[in-house]
Amino acid sequence: MKRLHVHISVENLQDSVRFYSAVFAAEPSVLHPDYAKWMLDDPRVNFAISQRGSKVGLDHLGIQAETPEELAELGNRLEAAALPHVAQPGSTCCYARSDKHWSVDPSGIPWESFHTLESIPTYGAPVLNILNQPSGGEGCGCPSVPGKTSSCC
Repeated sequence: MKRLHVHISVENLQDSVRFYSAVFAAEPSVLHPDYAKWMLDDPRVNFAISQRGSKVGLDHLGIQAETPEELAELGNRLEAAALPHVAQPGSTCCYARSDKHWSVDPSGIPWESFHTLESIPTYGAPVLNILNQPSGGEGCGCPSVPGKTSSCC
């Protein structure tokens, strides 16, 4: 079963952790000095916040697959719809190694489909753009959209 993913860039991680812990009635399942994540079953969501984004607010949305087969289905949907799309097998981002597919909606909001393979001790890898070309800078392995600013992961 898939899980909705929401990632928000925040100004103050400590204050935001306190707020979202109260909203969700749960402490984060992952907590680092620059990143926190709640894996909730009610509602079924992977909700992440970080201080690493270029702008406070919505960073990106996505769908977390539980199996490689679910992820392949999500990637096939993007290809069949002829949407902007880049695959990132073995991506390192947000303290995890994952296989991913990225796209952007018509308003320029990045969408990430991913299957997490394992936890890792670092935040991320060099940033790529949607055409799978290095865009310079460090951050997570999120493809940026040419002409748009995003540091999602």
